[in-house]
Amino acid sequence: MAEPFQARTETELRRGVLQVAVLALLRRKTYGYDLLRVLAEHGLATEEGTLYPVLRRLEQEGLLVASWDTSGNRPRKYYESTDTGRAALQALLSAWNRVDEALRSACGATHGGDSDTGDERSAPGRESGAS
Repeated sequence: MAEPFQARTETELRRGVLQVAVLALLRRKTYGYDLLRVLAEHGLATEEGTLYPVLRRLEQEGLLVASWDTSGNRPRKYYESTDTGRAALQALLSAWNRVDEALRSACGATHGGDSDTGDERSAPGRESGAS
């Protein structure tokens, strides 16, 4: 019975972190399809219909810039974060770390000090930074 709730909640969590992941990956100039590939490699598989509206919204907010490269066989639209986007990424990573610590604390308190919260991988931005 909990499966629909779990699937829906995981989808909501992924949507929530997609913008952070996109900003982190766009510290280097990247085109859309390559961004989809890299997101999938990092466990954040995303569909075009989800990614491109996020890219447009981030561009409208001045967090990234887009430019066309027509020198190859196919024109490609490249995206890269702006200085404002890089600053926003750092602020979001700090916020993520605060939320992550609070959640881990709450889960530990709920389980009588047992911090069995599942996957122990580092949150984005910890030690080695998000990439």
